[in-house]
Amino acid sequence: MTGARPALSRSLRLMGLAITLSAASLLASAPASARGPDGIADIAEKVIDAVVNISTSQTVEAKGGDRGAMPQLPPGSPFEEFFDDFFKNRRGGGPKGGGDKNSDMQPRKTNSLGSGFIVDTSGIVVTNNHVIADADEINVIMNDGTKIKAELVGVDKKTDIAVLKFKPVKPLIAVKFGDSDKLRLGEWVIAIGNPFSLGGSVTAGIVSARNRDISQGPYDNYIQTDASINRGNSGGPLFNLDGDVVGVNTLIISPTGGSIGLGFAVPSKTVAGVVDQLRQFGELRRGWLGVRIQQVTDEIAESLNIKPARGALVAGVDEKGPAKPAGIEPGDVVVKFDGKDVKDPKDLSRVVADTAVGKEVDVVIIRKGAEETRKVTLGRLEDNDKTQQASAKAKEEPAEKPVTQKALGLDLATLSKDLRGKYKIKESVKGVVITGVDGTSDAAEKRLSAGDVIVEVAQEAVSNAADIKKRVDQLKKDGKKSVLLLVANGDGELRFVALSVQ
Repeated sequence: MTGARPALSRSLRLMGLAITLSAASLLASAPASARGPDGIADIAEKVIDAVVNISTSQTVEAKGGDRGAMPQLPPGSPFEEFFDDFFKNRRGGGPKGGGDKNSDMQPRKTNSLGSGFIVDTSGIVVTNNHVIADADEINVIMNDGTKIKAELVGVDKKTDIAVLKFKPVKPLIAVKFGDSDKLRLGEWVIAIGNPFSLGGSVTAGIVSARNRDISQGPYDNYIQTDASINRGNSGGPLFNLDGDVVGVNTLIISPTGGSIGLGFAVPSKTVAGVVDQLRQFGELRRGWLGVRIQQVTDEIAESLNIKPARGALVAGVDEKGPAKPAGIEPGDVVVKFDGKDVKDPKDLSRVVADTAVGKEVDVVIIRKGAEETRKVTLGRLEDNDKTQQASAKAKEEPAEKPVTQKALGLDLATLSKDLRGKYKIKESVKGVVITGVDGTSDAAEKRLSAGDVIVEVAQEAVSNAADIKKRVDQLKKDGKKSVLLLVANGDGELRFVALSVQ
């Protein structure tokens, strides 16, 4: 019996080896499907010639003491760090005061590379604005290495999109835009571009998220992907498995400067509209509603009898804007615009911007708990418009003793000439001024401060501190949990704040 143990032990070891080999063979076959769909190579081959490199040069003023002619390498080039260290050491190792002082201040050229793609065989290219910004010269480099000078058609800084044109020297291949709204989470996508100046590179990944707002601009609506995107990929296309462009690779989030699987692309639905306008007008002509909006929080929704919390709260209306004659007022909540649901302020900003200037649209608002529809003829958003500040001096007013009250953790006073001067409040601002805030109150948490002016309480105008105290007491009796305040700063900029009355 004792002699059987080694044999049994040997048998168990062999069985274990067989199980291990079997598992290994299964694992070896798994990565073939894990790497992605088989069609990636076919798609890449089909569209690669429509993806181009964008080369730019810019003349900049040299800084004093910047000696030597360091080669102008594209940012992120594999040799950039080597040459940077070499020339820093060379500049630091020379004799003090050596060299031609005048030559230190000579202008020099800097070069950079990005990506782009052809959308029209006549020579129309789409890229990022930041790829070509401030460039003195722009060149398109084809996949076969052909270099052609390009001209700028137009840019849109808000979406970071630019359109170029060049004269083809041979027949081109163009790609078309797909429908980014149909993208699903987990769907495979392909990024092609010029990372680290290495030329056309293909990477694949999935759609990690949609409608991503990362606070880069007013119309943030990024596609997030884990397809490898690095420096130099900017302006390159993001393809779906039909070979259609569903996004323009624009930026990454990375502590190291390299890809960590957090890449962002402007969706094709946004890009296609921008490209059409830039080709037609050379600029963007966005719709304008003429309102200032803010988020509808749960507290604000409760104060306005809106369930569930949704829409964009109108905090202010431009006196010369399209919303004013349509009867839209501060306190209204926009829940639908031109047939499209508005879930939050970003939704409204994007849909208004995408709507044609001069179009009459239905705007559904909630006012005092009831839905109303207003017809608005959109104006055009002017990026350079500046609000004119009133400069007329106010008439002399006799000094008056402020009437003060305490409510909602606030010290409140009726506006007077002395208080306007103390808190620099414009004459056009009407209401009740806050002169103090209890640091432990809900008001302090909502960042109300001395000098803010309460214009309305529960959507009714107030002119003295006693009004606020009476209305808050009445809301408590009515069982309300919160009160909605319309608050202005000294310049008259409005916002809504909901405070607990319990």
